[in-house]
Amino acid sequence: MRFSTKAEYGLKAMTNLAQCYPAQKTIGEIAKEENISQKYLERLMGLLRNGEVVQSSKGKQGGYMLAKEPKKIPVGEIIELLDGDIAPMRCVGKFCSSEHKCPSSVVWNKLGVQIKKTLYSIKLNTLIK
Repeated sequence: MRFSTKAEYGLKAMTNLAQCYPAQKTIGEIAKEENISQKYLERLMGLLRNGEVVQSSKGKQGGYMLAKEPKKIPVGEIIELLDGDIAPMRCVGKFCSSEHKCPSSVVWNKLGVQIKKTLYSIKLNTLIK
């Protein structure tokens, strides 16, 4: 199972915001500090804003900040907002038309549950250095 660069960079940006919580930062500041393309980061922050884990303010003093305390934001939530459902195989759960006929689906479903459980048990505040 591989996570996309959206999940990787989004998690970096969220950790960056967690480090300065409750203050805000501009896209430019985050992009520079995390070595992420500003244009790409804008798209990611839009997804995170729609998922209500970040808030934005416009204008000269505008920027992004976490919508809630870092200890209340699970890493799994961030990854799912950016990458979609957490699943080790494409055929897990609602994506599998022959799940009940496939003996190996038990393995993939159990693995998916454990991965999701682990990612949701890690809160953003534990990533702050």
